Amino acid sequence: MSTTPAPRPRRLAPPFAGATPRPGTDVPVLPAPQPAPSGAWQQGDEPGRRRFCDVGTLELESGLEIPDVTVAYETWGTLAPDGSNAVLVLHALTGDSHVTGDAEPGHPTPGWWSQMIGPGAPIDTERYFVVAPNVVGGCQGSTGPASPAPDGRPWGSRFPHLTVRDQVGAEIALARALGVTSWHFVVGGSMGGLRALEWALCGPEAGVDVESIGIIASGAQTTGDQIAWAHPQIAAILADPHYNGGDYYENADGVGPHVGLGIARQIAHATYRSATELDRRFGRIPQNAEDPLRGGRYAIQSYLDHHAHKLASRFDANSYLVLTQSMLTHDLGRDRGGVESALASITAKALVVAVDSDRLFQPIESERITRNVPGAWPLQVLRSEHGHDGFLIEFDQLGPVVRHFLKRLVTRRG
Repeated sequence: MSTTPAPRPRRLAPPFAGATPRPGTDVPVLPAPQPAPSGAWQQGDEPGRRRFCDVGTLELESGLEIPDVTVAYETWGTLAPDGSNAVLVLHALTGDSHVTGDAEPGHPTPGWWSQMIGPGAPIDTERYFVVAPNVVGGCQGSTGPASPAPDGRPWGSRFPHLTVRDQVGAEIALARALGVTSWHFVVGGSMGGLRALEWALCGPEAGVDVESIGIIASGAQTTGDQIAWAHPQIAAILADPHYNGGDYYENADGVGPHVGLGIARQIAHATYRSATELDRRFGRIPQNAEDPLRGGRYAIQSYLDHHAHKLASRFDANSYLVLTQSMLTHDLGRDRGGVESALASITAKALVVAVDSDRLFQPIESERITRNVPGAWPLQVLRSEHGHDGFLIEFDQLGPVVRHFLKRLVTRRG
């Protein structure tokens, strides 16, 4: 495993100087400071609680290879002598390995599932050894487009396309390096659920057993609707004049594809929340003193602008493209006789959870998994007006479901 690099200060571009009021209003619009020129974690940045594992060369489904791959990860708890208590937690598209814990140096945001993992939590770190990797192709410590290629320059446009199976291949190598030969539970939501499904098949084939899986607000095969929503997100990044074909890492401070990435996030965020919630929370309310009749914004527009700036400050446009495209090619049934056949061959016990208002991964996709996996529990449905993001919000419903599932696993094992 590699050593932890020494931290270096993060450079931030200053706020845009000379911002002028939006036409017809007295309200200046000041974009948030953006990193130079990407929000990717870089060698020399504060590592926070990350650890790093060098897993060697990653062979891809395309026939290409990525040499010298590093996987960033965090752990909690202690691996049992017989290795029976290992739990793998897999993050969604713009998540990372910081699953639980406060925002702190090296981690600009708090853990995205803090209520689910910890002492006494549903995934109890006094009982389980929990591992959360940053996905390969991402931008928070694992090898991705912003990482140095063998020639020392960032991969940029040269970074190859990845599939979900490729990403799981890197995680299998991490498991071996950590001495994990069996996962008691592999769980993920959204994009993490895609990897959890692949783990159920790829893990045993590679000699790493998977006793159970948790597939939360996810699916076995990308739908046409999901591809349609992703297409303008990809187009927004590619059209940004600062994208430079993917080779923007040597641009000046603040000069990166932040606008395109922000627009992509705005489109995506509209799919993460339900129409009911957005209308109830925002409706047609103007943003503070701004007047939409004079060129001002509605509150919902300000909300989306906020999330655009927030993501651009901590994420990388190339990683957003690589990970989104890996999701588009997700098909558990590829080269396995179709989706139903692949699901039927899963031997792990399965907890499948849907959100009733999810318009990105609709409950029918979860029903398909439950119907075809032999060891699946009855489908669990979260009642929420929050839409897809319900799996990150409805802890009071999801926590007891996960706790009960794990308790039943232990009872049956005993």
